[in-house]
Amino acid sequence: MVDVDVLVAGAGPVGLTAASELCRRGVACRVVDRLPARLPYAKAVGVQPRTLEIWDRMGMVREALETAVPLKGQLLYVNGEEGPRIDLELPPEVPYGFAALPQYETERLLEELLTRWGGRVERDTELLSFEQDTGEVRAVLRLPSGATEELTARYLVGCDGAHSAVRKGLGLTFDGAALPEEYMLGDVEVDWDLPAGYGIRSSHVVDGRTDDMLVCIPLPGDRRYRMSMPTPPELSRAGREGPTGTGPVVHGLSGEQGPLPGIEHIQAVLDRLSPRPTTASSLRWSSVFRISHRIVDRYGRGRVFVAGDAAHIHPPTGAQGMNTGVQDAFNLAWKLAAAVRGRAGAGLLESYSAERHPVGEEVVARTLRHARSGIASDPDHPATIMLREAQLLVGYRDSPLVSTDGAPYDGPAPGDRAPDCGGLLYALAAFPVRLFTLLRGREHTLLLHAEHEERAAVFDEVAAASVRAAHGLLNTCVVLAPDARAPVLRTPVVRDSLGEFRRSYGARDGEAILVRPDGYLGLRTTEADGPEICAHLGRLFGT
Repeated sequence: MVDVDVLVAGAGPVGLTAASELCRRGVACRVVDRLPARLPYAKAVGVQPRTLEIWDRMGMVREALETAVPLKGQLLYVNGEEGPRIDLELPPEVPYGFAALPQYETERLLEELLTRWGGRVERDTELLSFEQDTGEVRAVLRLPSGATEELTARYLVGCDGAHSAVRKGLGLTFDGAALPEEYMLGDVEVDWDLPAGYGIRSSHVVDGRTDDMLVCIPLPGDRRYRMSMPTPPELSRAGREGPTGTGPVVHGLSGEQGPLPGIEHIQAVLDRLSPRPTTASSLRWSSVFRISHRIVDRYGRGRVFVAGDAAHIHPPTGAQGMNTGVQDAFNLAWKLAAAVRGRAGAGLLESYSAERHPVGEEVVARTLRHARSGIASDPDHPATIMLREAQLLVGYRDSPLVSTDGAPYDGPAPGDRAPDCGGLLYALAAFPVRLFTLLRGREHTLLLHAEHEERAAVFDEVAAASVRAAHGLLNTCVVLAPDARAPVLRTPVVRDSLGEFRRSYGARDGEAILVRPDGYLGLRTTEADGPEICAHLGRLFGT
């Protein structure tokens, strides 16, 4: 007998994302974390625009926008001389910008969201071991009392970090290495007059080689930053890295593995590299760490999966780590929910690794390249670099889950991120909504585009057949051209009043576009009343 549908090990941002999405879909889920409480340290700070889009679909973007601070760009200094300013600018159709949010705040918001869906985190509870067969996963937990509990779950998701017990229990490889350099972090306030919202990168270069560096990321608060810099010899952890080579990361204001950075260590670097004379104060926490780059050979086996740092670790360049892990969890959650409902077609769960493993490989390689040579060495156009760093170019065109009828199109292809657009007007509303508002909190959504009333006349039948093929796990909406007459339909209708949907998607008369729960296109077909939609949904949901 199964005790719970899904067991999630780890209650960081990745585990909380997976658990929240599972609970939102009515999946019985237990979330365990070996720590007794959230750590109050600003470890992962950067929040990418794509993550904010995910939080929009999850229903917590408002809380994030009210808590985070904008990241406007970066100020560069070399040997005390100011270089060109980098402004983080995105195309106007991208709804969210870059943000900074301490990890403990991210975890607080996600845990509050989990609670709203009826879930909770079981603290001071550790996954000790597990085994699986074709029908279930049997796990052993250590409880806060020290006693053990045996439970049976349909699936297990390991979001338990770089030293993941789930990854080790699956026997996955974790190939890579640690870089030799050591760095220290500190969360401090300063009294300089540099513009708010900009990161600072100040380096000392001799004969083309950087021998000293200071990187400062703004945090919520008055002139508060998370600063990173090389570790002085007296704080070195050399030779103390763990068996996986990930290196020790000791947070807090005291450390068991050696002394931690104090305010005097941070001030010494500021005295050497700060663009303005300044004094550091209010040290909240500090750490010493080494950068590693590793990735598993696959993201799961059987009924057990890994996500986030359990699957990939890499240099922090570009703040890709936590954001990539959140996308892992979001990709997996809707597929697991379908499987728990008995509505997963052949290969649906296997598509998690097929889609996310190439993304992890690309992120590890890119961040390692940028850590060694700098992002300025990237040969791509600056606009492309910006979109990629924002994680807006992540896509799954080679996924086994995407379908197309082969017709050419001007907009996004199946597997691409679904872009936002404005000006969608319901007949009963005096104000338009954005497409992302229409998609928020929904499963698959079938968008049926019509330039003429006659074309829209068949959409009721198409929508009904599609919903049946998806076992009800589908929303439908007709998108009318700005000047089309409104037909009388049972299917919800919005008018593309500004023509933004038609331009953004290159939508044609009578076309159907299927948007997945994670905001990617799963299907485009120019003949909405043809067989392609139901065939695609049948493969997804096993009909």
